[in-house]
Amino acid sequence: MTTPGKASDLLAQIPKSEKKGLPPVHLWNPDFCGDIDMRIARDGSWFYMGTPIGRKPMVKLFSTIIRRDGDDYFLITPVEKVGIRVDDAPFVAVSLQVEGEGEAQVLRFTTNVEDETIAGAEHPLRVALDAQTQEPSPYVHVRSNLEALIHRNVFYQLVELAVPREIGGKTWLGVWSGGQFFPIGLQPD
Repeated sequence: MTTPGKASDLLAQIPKSEKKGLPPVHLWNPDFCGDIDMRIARDGSWFYMGTPIGRKPMVKLFSTIIRRDGDDYFLITPVEKVGIRVDDAPFVAVSLQVEGEGEAQVLRFTTNVEDETIAGAEHPLRVALDAQTQEPSPYVHVRSNLEALIHRNVFYQLVELAVPREIGGKTWLGVWSGGQFFPIGLQPD
């Protein structure tokens, strides 16, 4: 477990950079220091010791040092690696901008921490179906191996943009972005 000062200690270890951009967490390999009582809920809300983190700048800063190794999520600094819980995905895609149309269409997603991602070959869309309910959970790749759950309202926008395309003998509904076709569901018979 953790001491109450652990989150603030992590913040103090994030190197200050002269240039804009994300810290190179993929290059940092500090020793694992244990788990911290921090959780990211499915709706993108961050909690520390069971209390919501209400300061958006703090959430944005923490979001820059998150890394996923296998199925586990960590906050990483050059000297410390602590485990956190993530209920679904660490980010939520809360808005969508559409530029162009057809195969030239570009879909730009903005997350709850103001990251922007253009869907394409490097940032694919995928839809997972709940085994019991068959309810879709759509995701967009944001960075490294981190995804954003696409908010329901944004997914409805994608459904409105969907066009049919035959893949493997089945007709899929999907969307184009960055020259790539992303199936989001089978076309109803």
